[in-house]
Amino acid sequence: MPNDSRDAPDFSLTGLHALVTGASGGLGLHMAGTLARAGATVHLAARNTDKLDAEVQALRAAGHQADSLALDVQDAAQVEHALQALHARIGAPLDIVVNNAGVTNTRPLLDQQPDEWDRIMDTNLRGGWLVATAAARAMVAAKRGGVIVNVASILGERVAAGVGPYSASKAGLIQLTRTMALEWARYNIRCNALLPGYIATDLNREFLGSEAGERLRQRVPTRRFGSPSDLDGPLLLLCSDAGRHITGAALPVDGGHLTSSL
Repeated sequence: MPNDSRDAPDFSLTGLHALVTGASGGLGLHMAGTLARAGATVHLAARNTDKLDAEVQALRAAGHQADSLALDVQDAAQVEHALQALHARIGAPLDIVVNNAGVTNTRPLLDQQPDEWDRIMDTNLRGGWLVATAAARAMVAAKRGGVIVNVASILGERVAAGVGPYSASKAGLIQLTRTMALEWARYNIRCNALLPGYIATDLNREFLGSEAGERLRQRVPTRRFGSPSDLDGPLLLLCSDAGRHITGAALPVDGGHLTSSL
């Protein structure tokens, strides 16, 4: 075999500070745990601080470093103030930001209402922009790099009926991620999008187990839905030094669902 003297990929996040939005449950909470187990101090952010506090205590009881942050990503002033306060408390900018906060609804475009459209866009797209730019400004000012991971969706690349605003917001987030990567590469800030496919959580488990869910499963080339743990490796790759040459990517984690034939 050829001699390869390069160091093994380093997935450790020891000594780094990571913010995860939408972390009060589901994928956000799971991702926060993944980063904590890799050694990061995790800051769990969401509007529901009561649940956040309980999850922080659970992480601490397991020997991890964690705290909570009340954050409504739709509120520009709150985002700016909260991140400034967090940076002051830890004495440095964040190293990692995982923009996971997201909402959706299910109804045809003809039945969508403007206030629901705005809520979805303001959370999924504008909120991601607000959090990422507030964190990036601090990284730039401190002349240190960082990592932004925007959690999008395969629905940002393919279409499905009934989730028009959600799909549009995630498509916008993917393109926004590429722009961030282009503009911020000079500051050593890497920006990538993670595109989960259908991942089984408490919120969708009933649907995925239904007849409609079974028809959907048959369209996935691997013939299975994902589990939250399937996101662990891709997330750690994008957040750690193992992915140091990856920026501007949109990484599907979907069992090949995006490759399924029309």
